[in-house]
Amino acid sequence: MTVPLSTLTRTFARIGLLSFGGPAAQIALMHEELVERHKWLTEKQYLSALSFCMMLPGPEAMQLCTYAGWRLRGIPGGLIAGTLFVLPGALVVLALALAYATWGQVPLVQSLFLGIQAAVVVIVVQALIKLAKRAFGPGFMAEGLALAALAFLAIYAVHLPFPLIIAAAGLWGALRGAVTAPEPAPVLPPGTARRTGMTVVTFLALWVAPFALVAGSELLTEIGLFFSQLAVVTFGGAYAVLAYMTQEVVSTQGWLTTQEMIDALGLAETTPGPLILVTEFTAALTGAKVSLGTALAAAALTLWGTFIPCFLWIFAGAPYLEWITHQPRLAGALRAITAAVVGVIVNLSLWFALHVLFAEVHTAGPALPVLSTLQPRALVLTVLAAVLMLALRRGMATTLALMALAGLATGLLT
Repeated sequence: MTVPLSTLTRTFARIGLLSFGGPAAQIALMHEELVERHKWLTEKQYLSALSFCMMLPGPEAMQLCTYAGWRLRGIPGGLIAGTLFVLPGALVVLALALAYATWGQVPLVQSLFLGIQAAVVVIVVQALIKLAKRAFGPGFMAEGLALAALAFLAIYAVHLPFPLIIAAAGLWGALRGAVTAPEPAPVLPPGTARRTGMTVVTFLALWVAPFALVAGSELLTEIGLFFSQLAVVTFGGAYAVLAYMTQEVVSTQGWLTTQEMIDALGLAETTPGPLILVTEFTAALTGAKVSLGTALAAAALTLWGTFIPCFLWIFAGAPYLEWITHQPRLAGALRAITAAVVGVIVNLSLWFALHVLFAEVHTAGPALPVLSTLQPRALVLTVLAAVLMLALRRGMATTLALMALAGLATGLLT
């Protein structure tokens, strides 16, 4: 299927603008656009790509978006899709970081985003139900549910590292083999390995190029190196690395205070795009303590160091995904990983919902809310969002817009 670049651009711009709520909501949005609406990917292709992206370091939703663009129009399509997924949120986060550096917290902005967060809670619940139905197909329902439940308990209650959970699920699936015999594996086009090598060399060069431009600034060099390193170890998305990032930024580097980091996360959670954009906020706020120019340079350098590796992983690995899914053991591993991913996303969704509805959440063990800190405004807004989406069947874009206005209105009234 050849999709015109203009159509591809419009679709992925829409996805980028509506990609609120973290990976669970973003994965649902992309499924709606790419599988249900445009039918550019089949169910199997989408779930295989999702499992593949979950195994990579970096934001899985952005990488899934990049993979979809690559599959439709090669590297140009992947660059367009991935960039448009990140760009709207990156611009909003930069504006919020500069506003925060100038005025501190902006109450009305927080109220507006509270309405969006409430809508996202409902969107995520819908997304989980749809994703679970697709991941646990015929002949795999009981096993898939068991794997998802074990993955959820492992990450929520035991706090096992995300890569370990995915590796265990993949090993189980590989030992079990594919549930059904896969079709004959496609033959890789001639020169695939050579083109992969060229892709790796090109994107590695792009990754390190900006460091030559900031060699004269110790702060910018440190920021660039730190967030480039972070891009390699962020398995499981931003949540999995937040504790490490906070410790380094606050305790080791002394760039921000603990409260500034908490505020950075809160603002990044409510903007479109991947949650890992919290790195941009952190870098911009750090640079703003020196000058506006340093803030802009730090933000740009951090975005580059965070997302260029994502393009590298996808463009290097995507040509082999179809071949992988046709290998019995590897296909079984991917299917088991897909089931485990459902459990992981349940954990992310619960984490998000608790932090929207309650002012305090204990995170030393399993995430448990302090019941006395229930936020009535957030609860009312969540119920309103549920009525709009579940009872009145309003679309995602309409609901987000109405809930932003509702959040703003409650902020003005209190």
